[in-house]
Amino acid sequence: MKKKMAFVTLGCKLNYAETSTYERGLSREGIEVVPWDEKADIYLVNTCTVTEHSDKKCRNIIRKLHRISPEASIFVTGCYAQLKKEEILRIEGVRAVFGADEKPMVVPSISAFLKPAGDKNADKCRRTDFLPAYSSGERTRSFLKVQDGCDYFCSYCTVPYARGRSRNIPISDLVRQAEEIASAGIREIVLTGVNTGDFGKSTGENFLDLLKALNEVRGIERYRISSIEPNLLKDEIVDWIASGTKFLPHFHIPLQSGSDTILKAMGRRYDTAFFARKIDYIRHAMEHPGSPKVFFGIDVITGFPGETDALFKETYHFLKDTARPAFIHIFPYSRRAGTPAAARMDQVKDSVKTDRVKILEELCTELHAEFMEANRGVRENVLFESTDKNGIMSGYTGNYIRIERPYDPELVGKTVPVTL
Repeated sequence: MKKKMAFVTLGCKLNYAETSTYERGLSREGIEVVPWDEKADIYLVNTCTVTEHSDKKCRNIIRKLHRISPEASIFVTGCYAQLKKEEILRIEGVRAVFGADEKPMVVPSISAFLKPAGDKNADKCRRTDFLPAYSSGERTRSFLKVQDGCDYFCSYCTVPYARGRSRNIPISDLVRQAEEIASAGIREIVLTGVNTGDFGKSTGENFLDLLKALNEVRGIERYRISSIEPNLLKDEIVDWIASGTKFLPHFHIPLQSGSDTILKAMGRRYDTAFFARKIDYIRHAMEHPGSPKVFFGIDVITGFPGETDALFKETYHFLKDTARPAFIHIFPYSRRAGTPAAARMDQVKDSVKTDRVKILEELCTELHAEFMEANRGVRENVLFESTDKNGIMSGYTGNYIRIERPYDPELVGKTVPVTL
């Protein structure tokens, strides 16, 4: 009788790609994959630790899985597992924890999950430096991991400690993975990583050469870059994308603060003038009369230690008057043990963070509405997805505007021109 196994992914799309890779490999070994909220024999939880809330969410889902299936073995991997192994091992039902330095870096054999329970630290899978991974299961889009780790060590962040140093596999390997994705009928690939634009540290290659090689893969119609540091989004990359490629006018760029004082305290590698110039350069290169507006999603942390009301206003006005993104990903600062920012004495009160998050959410709503209105009447291509909700299907334009229309099975996985 087949063993039933469920997978739970928390956090970023990189985790999602890795979990999907584990699932494909274990399915080939005969495991029956079931939804995580059903009884299973084995659970694998891929965790996140970017904020205190992320840690709490991980603990809660592990406890919930144990309630659903008390006799099941629960295995935990991911960033939280790397930083807080002993904390996780104390949770009832947890069989073993794989940190980033011992996680299943190759798709593990099912035997690794079926050994008799013993030392909870003993069940380790063979490690290599990089787990090649991409997501599957959707008919239109796949997330392809192109890079792992980070060398930046920003003063608020534990990810470099959890994920290790920046590293990657060769372009040729990633091209082969993209070809596998295309052979499954998937038409769009999103490039993901911990510090995606830092690609090339391990192989002496560079990010632009990777983009050019992927652009030649047959069957893939569209690419997105999931997140890239502003200092790594070089002008030559922008110029090449704007020259007419499969890469879309959709950029997710971390800002973190619109105050130079806070950016310096965070250890970021740019200032607001640099960031503003980058946004302007992209807009001038890619926006023309009658063409779609570029979608900018910008990450912002509010309530960083030392962020006074005046410094918060600098961030607010930089977003509203200068950057003017289509969307703001807003995070209240989360104190992470072991980071320089956590040791500062000028922590911001939680109530102040909550108020500032609300102010930025209102600004995000305003800016997103302006972005949508600026695209009205523009002719754009939409890749429709398979979801049928009450007779409605949806898809996304190249600049990430969600479009709905009556469900038509003939349009699933097809790119269709529409007037917005």
